[in-house]
Amino acid sequence: MLLANQVALVRLLLQLCITNVHALLSALLVRMTVWMGVRPGPGPGQSQLTARQQLRGSRAEKRRDPDRVLVTSPRSVNYHFTRQCNYKCGFCFHTAKTSFVLPIEEAKRGLLLLKQAGMEKINFSGGEPFLHQRGEFLGEMVRYCKQELQLPSVSIVSNGSMIKEKWFQSYGEYLDILAVSCDSFDEDTNRTIGRAQGRKSHIENLQKVRDWCREYKVAFKINSVINTFNVHEDMTEHITALNPVRWKVFQCLLIEGENTGGNSLREAEKFVITEQDFQDFLDRHKSIECLVPESNQKMRDSYLILDEYMRFLDCRAGRKDPSKSILDVGVQEAIQFSGFDEKMFLKRGGKYVWSKADMKLEW
Repeated sequence: MLLANQVALVRLLLQLCITNVHALLSALLVRMTVWMGVRPGPGPGQSQLTARQQLRGSRAEKRRDPDRVLVTSPRSVNYHFTRQCNYKCGFCFHTAKTSFVLPIEEAKRGLLLLKQAGMEKINFSGGEPFLHQRGEFLGEMVRYCKQELQLPSVSIVSNGSMIKEKWFQSYGEYLDILAVSCDSFDEDTNRTIGRAQGRKSHIENLQKVRDWCREYKVAFKINSVINTFNVHEDMTEHITALNPVRWKVFQCLLIEGENTGGNSLREAEKFVITEQDFQDFLDRHKSIECLVPESNQKMRDSYLILDEYMRFLDCRAGRKDPSKSILDVGVQEAIQFSGFDEKMFLKRGGKYVWSKADMKLEW
């Protein structure tokens, strides 16, 4: 009897040891998945609810540790769907390295994925976005995003040279903001920079597009890249007269493989200005309320940029390192390789009143 009791006690102790070891191993496995950024799935005997609870715990631990990768919401996305352009701006950092453009249905599929992942604003850019199919491709994407996806904000950045009034008649109601790039109010300076085509006046185009924006109820914006050829210019009078909702002022930026380096299509070194030069330009225009300055550092890691293949581009290292396409791996996996800093995005004023319905503009 004594021997039987001893055997039973030993079995009980062994079971307890095995149970404790299993529990310790399970806990260690869960913590390792958190450290490695792997989403834990339900194990044997574990409910799906428990797996979701563990995922929430994983995210909470990531919030406590800023060095860990966080799941980022693509609130505002810049989609450079084409690299082709009719201008030859010497500092361009998204050059015509390919002529590829996604088929419209594939582009729409990617836009839907972004909407489902939390996108609120889409900005279409290039290259020159009105160049492909004379703006019809762009117009259909604008309509799709506003009418079918019901995004709060749909915007475009263009050089303004290819825009026709007919486009506004067809698609203007679906567009919140149109930004036209203008680096100088001196035509010779624009030609020196490369922002020109033939004898067309870039400044006259700018004025014409501004008038169409007013007529068709689209918020008008101006983008300027400050460089060695315009850094001493005073644009106060012209910007005040045009009265854009925002005047975005960028510092000329070098990107390896785009506008600098052996494989680049541009040589932008001669356009680069110092931080002090940029600050002097900002000080000269500080009276303009709509001025939104963006230094090189803000530009590198505060934008979510999609290229023509719908790959996020990480610019933190001074080049464009692409993720896998969201069409292949989904938004949440691709966005982890975007280099996007959401804190910097908010700090630079990336979230603003970007729906024309909320701007309460007087047309």
